[in-house]
Amino acid sequence: MNIQALWRLILRLTVMVGGEAMQSAFHLALNLVLLHSVSARDYGIFALVMVAGGIGLTYIRALTALPASICIAGSRNISAASAYEVSFGSAATLLSALLGLIVAGVLEGWLEEGAVSGGAFVALWALRAHIRMVFFARHRQMLVSASDLLFTLSGAAGTAWVVWDGTHILQHAFLMMTTANALGIAAMLAFGHRPVRFSTGAYVWRRYKRLWHDLRWSLLSVTITNLQGQGMALLVAAIAGPAAYAPIAAALLNFVPLRIISTAFANMMHPEMTTLMAQRQFEKVGRLLRHWPPLLAALGILYGVAVLIALPFIRPESLEDTNFLKISLMAWAVGSLPMLYVMPRVWLEIAQDYRSIAILSAIAATLGMVMVLVLLLTVPSSWALLGGALSEVIVLIGSWAIVRPRQRAAERQAAAP
Repeated sequence: MNIQALWRLILRLTVMVGGEAMQSAFHLALNLVLLHSVSARDYGIFALVMVAGGIGLTYIRALTALPASICIAGSRNISAASAYEVSFGSAATLLSALLGLIVAGVLEGWLEEGAVSGGAFVALWALRAHIRMVFFARHRQMLVSASDLLFTLSGAAGTAWVVWDGTHILQHAFLMMTTANALGIAAMLAFGHRPVRFSTGAYVWRRYKRLWHDLRWSLLSVTITNLQGQGMALLVAAIAGPAAYAPIAAALLNFVPLRIISTAFANMMHPEMTTLMAQRQFEKVGRLLRHWPPLLAALGILYGVAVLIALPFIRPESLEDTNFLKISLMAWAVGSLPMLYVMPRVWLEIAQDYRSIAILSAIAATLGMVMVLVLLLTVPSSWALLGGALSEVIVLIGSWAIVRPRQRAAERQAAAP
C-alpha cells in the first residue's frame, strides 16, 4: 500500500468514526467525572449500568439493526425498504423498552431513587443505536454525525450541571443521559424527515418468522458473545460486589473508545461490504480485509501508549491502593483485540453465518469464564481481566481461521470464467 492510499484510508476512517469519537470522548469524560465525584459503590453501579446498556446494544444490533441494515442496503425498492424500516423499528422499540424495564428492576434493589431514569437511559440508548444504523444503511452519515454532535453537546452541558449541582450525582447522571439520548433520536427523525411509525401487525411477525432460521443463530451468538465479552464483569459483580469491580471498570474505561470505534467501524462497513458481496466483487472485499486491520492495529497501539503515558495524571485517588498500571495493561489487551477481528466478524455477519459465530463465541466464553472464575477464587479480582483477554484472543484467531479460506475460495470462484 503506497503513502497516498494509506492517507486516503486514514482520512476515510476519521470521517467514518467522527460521530463515535465524539460520543466516546463524552462517555470517557462522564465516567472520569463520576469516578472522582461518587463513592466506589456508586461508580461501580454506574459502570455496571453501562455494561448492561452495552449488552442491550448487542441484542438490538443482532435482532433489529443488523437485519434492517442488510435488507435496506440490499433492497432496490423504496417502498420495500420503508416496510423493512417500520418492521424492524417497531421490534427495536419493544426490545428497547424491555431492556429498560429489566435494568430498572435491578436498580430498584441497589438504589433508593434513580432506578426509573437508569432504565430509561438504557432503553433510549439502545433505540438510538438502532436508528443510527438504519440511517447509515440509507447513506445519511452526515445526519447521524449531526445527531451525535447534539447528543454530545447536550450531554456535556448536562454533565456540567450535574457537577455544579453536586447533589444526587448518580441519579442526575442517569437523567442527563436519558435526555441526551432522547434529543439525539429526535434530531435524526426530525431532520431526516422520517415519521414515527410503529406497528405490531401480523406482517411484522411474519417477516420475523421468515428470518427466524438465521436470527435464532444470531440470538444465540450474541448471547454467547456477551458472556464472552461481559461475563467477567458479571462474575466480578456477583462474587466480589460492585465496589470490587470499580478498579477494573476504571481501567477498562480508558480503552472504551477503542471498542466503540471498532463497533462503529463495523456498523459503517456493513452497507459497503453487503453491496460488494451481493455483486460478487470479492476481490474488493479481499482488499478491505487486508487494508483495514493494520491501520486499526496501529490506532490501537498509539492509543494505548497515549493512555499509559497519561495514566499517572488520570488515576483517581480512590484507587491509589491498587496496582492500576497492571490492571490497565490487561485492559489494553481486552480493549484493542476486537479491533483486529472486526473485519472477519463483519464478513460472517453479512454471510449470515451466525452458527460459526455462535460456536466460536461459545468456545471463547467457556474458556474465558472458567479462567475468570478460577482467578476470582484464587487471586485478587483485578486479575480477572486475564480471562477476558483469553476470550478475545480465541475469537481473534478463530475469526480469521474461518474467514480467510472462505474469502480466498470466493475470490477464485468469482475470477473463474
